[in-house]
Amino acid sequence: MFYIRNILYLEVKDHMTQQFNLKNVVGKGIPPEQFMEHMKVREMPLNGFTNTKESFKEIYTDFAFSSEEYKLFFSDLGVRTKVTCFILCTDWCPDVIWNVPVLFRVLEHANIPTEVFLMEEHLEIMNHFLTNGGRAQPIAVFLDAEGSVLGRWGARPAYIQAIMDQFKQSHPDSQAEDYQTKLDQTYKIIGDLYRSGRTYQDIMIQELRTIFPQIEIESSDRNYQK
Repeated sequence: MFYIRNILYLEVKDHMTQQFNLKNVVGKGIPPEQFMEHMKVREMPLNGFTNTKESFKEIYTDFAFSSEEYKLFFSDLGVRTKVTCFILCTDWCPDVIWNVPVLFRVLEHANIPTEVFLMEEHLEIMNHFLTNGGRAQPIAVFLDAEGSVLGRWGARPAYIQAIMDQFKQSHPDSQAEDYQTKLDQTYKIIGDLYRSGRTYQDIMIQELRTIFPQIEIESSDRNYQK
C-alpha cells in the first residue's frame, strides 16, 4: 500500500480494503445530478460561501483540465478499468463544496459510473473509510465489477489535509477554552487555500492519477484469476 504523507489513504493493497465488499449496496445511492439538484442553500463564511449550492455549481461548471495530458489520461478510463465509484458526502461540509464538483467532472470525463451516498444515511459504510479515526468527507471509493474496493481518495488534497492534521496534533483537547477559536482559524486557513486559484484541483487530479495505474493493475490481476 502507499500513502501521500500518510494522509490521503489512497489504499489499493490494504488488507481491510481488499476484504470489504460493497456489492450489496450497488444501485442504492443517488446519481450526481440528484445530489446537486437537492442541495440546500447554506452560508459558510469561513470558506467565503454565501450560497453553497450556487458555489458548488460554479465550481462544477468552471472546471477544466489544466493540461491535455491529464485530459487524455482520464478519457474513458472507466471503459478500460470497469471501475465504478461511490462518493460518501453531505451538502453541509465545505470540503464537499470544493472537492465533489471536481470529482463529478473527472468521473464524467472518465466515463466511470458514480453514485452518491449521503453520509448520515450510510454510516455503516462511512465507518469503513475513516480518516485519522474521523468521518472526514468527501470520500471517493473505487470498486471493481464484483463490488470489491480497489482504492479511495479523500477527504482533502494532501497539502490541505496537512493543515488540519497539524491543528489536531497541536490541540488534542477539544474541551479546551480556545479550541473552537483555533479550529475556526484553521478552517479559515483551509478556505484561503481552496480560494487561491485552481491549485487544489490540479493536486486532486495528480492524486487521482496516482491511484488509477494501481487500480488498473489490481483489476487486471483479479480478471486474470477468474
